[in-house]
Amino acid sequence: MRSTRIAISAAMLGTLALPALPALSATPASAATVPTAATATPAVSCHNLPPLPYAVHTKAVTIRSKASSKSTALGVLYKSHKFSVSKKRGNWLYITDKTTGVKGWVSGTYVYRDVRMCLD
Repeated sequence: MRSTRIAISAAMLGTLALPALPALSATPASAATVPTAATATPAVSCHNLPPLPYAVHTKAVTIRSKASSKSTALGVLYKSHKFSVSKKRGNWLYITDKTTGVKGWVSGTYVYRDVRMCLD
């Protein structure tokens, strides 16, 4: 059953590709351009780029005195605030809120780096 579906899919793709082939071969050879090393874009891996910055991925996060959800709340980190991360412990980040000057721990569930998409 599965091999029948694969064969039918391959046949359908083949019939869709065949009408496009005569149109491509009808162009003169001098009109067809082949990208050379000078015109091709360089292949740059995005894995070599620096990591993306930390960001708040909710409206607000409580800044805590210890890396625990049961510790004392020191302040609130809003999405619009500027902050820096100095250390990490498990899923907790020690931050300095540059907008208010409050230092403390926030949950890594809500404050994390975005993931860079590498399309290779």
